[in-house]
Amino acid sequence: MPNSKAHAIALCEDKCIGCTNCIRVCPTEAIRVKNQKAKIIEKRCINCGQCVSVCPHNALTGVSDPLQAIEKFTHKIALVDPVLYGQFYEDVVNPQEILEKIQQLGFDMVYEVSRSAPIITDFTNEYLKNAKALPVISSSCPAILRTIQIRFPDLIENILPMDSPTEIAAEIAKEELATKKNIPIEEIGAFYISTCPARSFSFKNPVGRDRSNVDGTLSIKDVFLKISGMKQDPRYAQDKNLLSPEFFPHGKAIGWARLGGQSQSLSIKEFLSVDGIDNVISILAEVEDDKLQHLSFLECQACTNGCVGGNFCIENSFVARNRIRILAEKHQDYQVDKFSGDYKKFMIQKEIKPYDVSSLDEDLSEALIKLEKINEVLESLPNIDCGACGSPSCRALAEDIVLGYASLKDCIVLLKEKR
Repeated sequence: MPNSKAHAIALCEDKCIGCTNCIRVCPTEAIRVKNQKAKIIEKRCINCGQCVSVCPHNALTGVSDPLQAIEKFTHKIALVDPVLYGQFYEDVVNPQEILEKIQQLGFDMVYEVSRSAPIITDFTNEYLKNAKALPVISSSCPAILRTIQIRFPDLIENILPMDSPTEIAAEIAKEELATKKNIPIEEIGAFYISTCPARSFSFKNPVGRDRSNVDGTLSIKDVFLKISGMKQDPRYAQDKNLLSPEFFPHGKAIGWARLGGQSQSLSIKEFLSVDGIDNVISILAEVEDDKLQHLSFLECQACTNGCVGGNFCIENSFVARNRIRILAEKHQDYQVDKFSGDYKKFMIQKEIKPYDVSSLDEDLSEALIKLEKINEVLESLPNIDCGACGSPSCRALAEDIVLGYASLKDCIVLLKEKR
């Protein structure tokens, strides 16, 4: 069975051959390969899933809950991301039919996550009028939030102080079901049909709040396979435009499933949408250097093409992105009632703090000694960052050696020179 110690990324050691593909793509140098097996450094991992995507032996996988997990609760809610629609062929997809099939899996209520998108859009437009730090960075992608905490702590003040669409949707859905059935909220479990492992981890370890409103996650792949085998309701075979206000939001909200959806919903022109964790890190570095002050809003997505590129999806992200575009345009005039409540209940409740993953020792004097040793070791290394040693760079290997995780014998280049 896979070992799931590293947050929402599981490693099956039986399948791992130590090929080092994973260490080459990890944006935070969170992976080492020793004794022909990969190991994830938990405090560095942002759960972006890059390692999952490149593993040729499927030794690394994203972690989600099995469908049976919903039975822990008397009443169950399915939180559906519109990304799911992009997994179906255009000629068979009908959002309401998909949602009704999901309800048949054992849920008391199905709630479309994108119904909370207009709340965030309205809040963002108001927040931008008096924002102290520009550009304001979207808080919707948990992998990006963790990246900022680890690598760009000075940009924490730029993060939009608003919960993710899923958190907001879960809170609203629970309140609606509790009122409708006159039951305690504690008896209700909200399960998000997740796009990626980063989201699965974010609900277990939420940023900006003590406890998440989401009680578990099911992967889009698992749910897709289950509902694909269900028979089509004859109503939808006759009318593919059949919709119900109980389920469905307007088209702009559906568009949040792809890159740029959130930005394009705003009433501004000075925005930038960036996908791919390496591209995002490059842009965040420019923001940190005050090179993009002309921007008002920055939408960053760790996955290619946005959430449609998540590890839990089945369809090619470019194909899925186009399907979402078509669906959003088709239903762009479909509106939901404007939110009339208090936005404060959906704002981030706790201070977002940086993660120090580079500390060499709790004692400052010892840390300085180790730093000096690292620099000495680094001078003896070839500095070609080949990764053959099992560390992502020569600098990382030098740190591993000083910290006792590796030795100079791990450097293949040095071994060849001695022969």
